[in-house]
Amino acid sequence: MNWIIIASFLFFTGSVAAISLYKSRLKKADTLNRFFLADRNLGFLLVGCGLLFTNINTSTIIGENELAYTHNMTVMAWGISSVFAMLMVSEFIMPMYIRLGISTTPDFLTARYGHNVGKIVSVIFLFSYVINLLPSVLYSGALALNGLFNFSEVFKVDYSTTIWILVWAMGAVGGLFTILGGLKATTISETLLGMGLFAGGIILPVFGLKYLGHGSIHQGLNVLLANHKEHFNSIGSSSDPIPFGTLFTGMLLVNLYYWGTEQYIVQQALASKDLKTCQKGIAVACLGKLVSPLFLCVPGLIAVHIFGHMHNSAEVFPMLDRLVSPPIVSGFIAAIIFGAALTTFNAGLNSSSTLFILNVYKPWLEKRAQPVQEKKLIRSAKQFEIVVCLIAVLIAPFIIFVKHGFYTYVQTVNGFFNVPIFTIMFIGLVTRRVPAIAAKVGLTFFIVSYGLTQLVFDLHIHFLHILAILFLITCGIMFVIGKFYPMPIPYQHKTNNLVSLVPWKNRHIYTAILILLMILMFVVFSPLVLAK
Repeated sequence: MNWIIIASFLFFTGSVAAISLYKSRLKKADTLNRFFLADRNLGFLLVGCGLLFTNINTSTIIGENELAYTHNMTVMAWGISSVFAMLMVSEFIMPMYIRLGISTTPDFLTARYGHNVGKIVSVIFLFSYVINLLPSVLYSGALALNGLFNFSEVFKVDYSTTIWILVWAMGAVGGLFTILGGLKATTISETLLGMGLFAGGIILPVFGLKYLGHGSIHQGLNVLLANHKEHFNSIGSSSDPIPFGTLFTGMLLVNLYYWGTEQYIVQQALASKDLKTCQKGIAVACLGKLVSPLFLCVPGLIAVHIFGHMHNSAEVFPMLDRLVSPPIVSGFIAAIIFGAALTTFNAGLNSSSTLFILNVYKPWLEKRAQPVQEKKLIRSAKQFEIVVCLIAVLIAPFIIFVKHGFYTYVQTVNGFFNVPIFTIMFIGLVTRRVPAIAAKVGLTFFIVSYGLTQLVFDLHIHFLHILAILFLITCGIMFVIGKFYPMPIPYQHKTNNLVSLVPWKNRHIYTAILILLMILMFVVFSPLVLAK
């Protein structure tokens, strides 16, 4: 083991943790608003970096580079096409959330459909985090760290045991960090790591090209662009992981759900000090998403020219980094990978306790006429985070047995939770009389039907297209129920904004620029240009 890599890793990781905890402790997280929403006082850079780095985690880094290596650039669609959805959320959904003064996305569903629907969705969110989000982040982080440091060979331990040890270590560190610092510490660390991500996004491809060109970056670029050109294609066919048509069906729905409904993402935006700051922060995150293929896909493209068949293609990113980067750079990138895992893990933990305390535990106390003290609720939130953390580390190592690629597994499992929730959210936004029973029937129908198509019946249809089909059918069912059993009194939004609702004046100019850049990315990575 190279001790320069270890020293570099510990230095960068320790620096980020120390700065984040110090800055967050200047205002102790001793109220629910501070612990869960950083006092609703985050600036646009903190919001933007928080959104970006909560989204870009080890699952993304490992998974997208793996698919770029094994297939092509179609995988970049997850990030690049999300720019359109993020801008729609910024323009239409976030103003509504901030106007309502909500703390969690199920708060809107509670207001729209009643307490039962809000609780059901809160439980679905929690279930999703505990069995999918948190374990997948820990597993991919352990996978990356083992690939970077080669722990299994250094300590003469078998691969699965190494993954178990690393998962438990990361879970312990992440849980401790979240409990001590709350959301403020997480967002500060995300900002620092976001800066590191952009630096690493440039550094690793440069060293990869230098290695590919035997010391010449220019020659390495020529080799990359002249060979295996099919890997540059982002316009997917039916045999690719992401067929191009899915961008306009299920992927659009998934992205709208993710950026407009997913609690651990939305919570970052809800902590903005006003609507203008929120919209600026989302624009910063959009710009980051457009640059992110440098780090998420290009290393996988370079690896195509260096590695032949790999026994475990999920290790392509850490293997490339270990091969081409100087020790101090490897340590720096390892720190980014470790931070990427922990920031998403920490945000997921914080959002889990937010949902549990505000939507389940606190209403339960109020119903029983028991005193609701903030100190008691914060203590309960921390205890709940410990329980969730333990469950996640128990599940994570078993992801090693999944088939069809790690990233595809993560996205497929997400389908059980994301679009069903977005569907009832969408109907709640566009209608005023569709009742709670329609939301319950819609959720049940969607989840059961999707499960049957993925676990029982093979329809030979891409899962993203299936999500879009079920979205339309479920909307139809809810409309029919609303037609025959409408709410006697139509729903009305109740304004309860806690911050300014003045929008960002120049947002439309930047929206046009960002959408144009998004389209250009698909043109560049297509048979018209690089994949010619």
